[in-house]
Amino acid sequence: MTDTITESGTGAGTEQATAAASGAAATERFRSRERADGTAADTARVNTLVSELLAAAHDIVRRHQVTYAEYDALKTWLIRVGEDGEWPLFLDVWLEHVVEEVAHEDRQGSKGTIEGPYYVPDSPSLPAEATLPMRDGEQGTPLTFRGQVTDVAGKPLPGASVEIWQADADGYYSQFAPGLPEWNLRGTVTADDEGRFRIGTVEPAPYRIPTDGSCGRLIEAAGWHAWRPAHLHLKVSAPGHRLITTQLYFRGGEHVGDDIASAVKPELVLDPVPAGDGEGRTVTYDFVLDGE
Repeated sequence: MTDTITESGTGAGTEQATAAASGAAATERFRSRERADGTAADTARVNTLVSELLAAAHDIVRRHQVTYAEYDALKTWLIRVGEDGEWPLFLDVWLEHVVEEVAHEDRQGSKGTIEGPYYVPDSPSLPAEATLPMRDGEQGTPLTFRGQVTDVAGKPLPGASVEIWQADADGYYSQFAPGLPEWNLRGTVTADDEGRFRIGTVEPAPYRIPTDGSCGRLIEAAGWHAWRPAHLHLKVSAPGHRLITTQLYFRGGEHVGDDIASAVKPELVLDPVPAGDGEGRTVTYDFVLDGE
């Protein structure tokens, strides 16, 4: 991703991928792992969903007396979203949280939330007590993240997989911004025989979704902000149990109350405490997995 701008996650002067470069990377990642089981779409289901989506759009046009100038502006913007490669970003920011709620409304145990566009599979395997891959002198407040994985009855799940990825202290994700090592702040931890884990990392920063592309133009036109609160991404799984995809946030952090992606849930907000050795902070979160 050599096409860059100078725009910060948290401070000026930090090199960042453009919206187009980030969008292209997210699109490529999605295409490489499309959720498809090889079966044809159900015709009746497609008819129902598309017909109702169009009917809702027709209703908006009629209720708000949409003009041809506004319609043409919409067409132009939709074309540019595709040209910028920002459909994964648009859908993950403004639609995925509702899909996640519907898909998991019957889930017991821990709460899930959106995956977002910056997930990369097959991160390095790590033991139950580990430090995430990071640069020498990685900036940011040291963070110890610990917890246990159990089933809904409270039984520990030995060897559970705790896959974690996050932004750095400037708000950037490896493999989606230039200059970062491939697996920076990404790893897959195997919990111990009691389902416990302890992960060393740094606190991520709040970050702005890319604003130099089509999504940014929408945000500006609507008078919205573009910020996501600081968070840790997790995928947690164990044999015989439903994988959970979630994010964990930090109480008191900026934009926890007005996340642009509407992904924050009260149950997912952590309460950091000073680390016992005085270096950084510690957070604890126990995952409870549903049976399949």
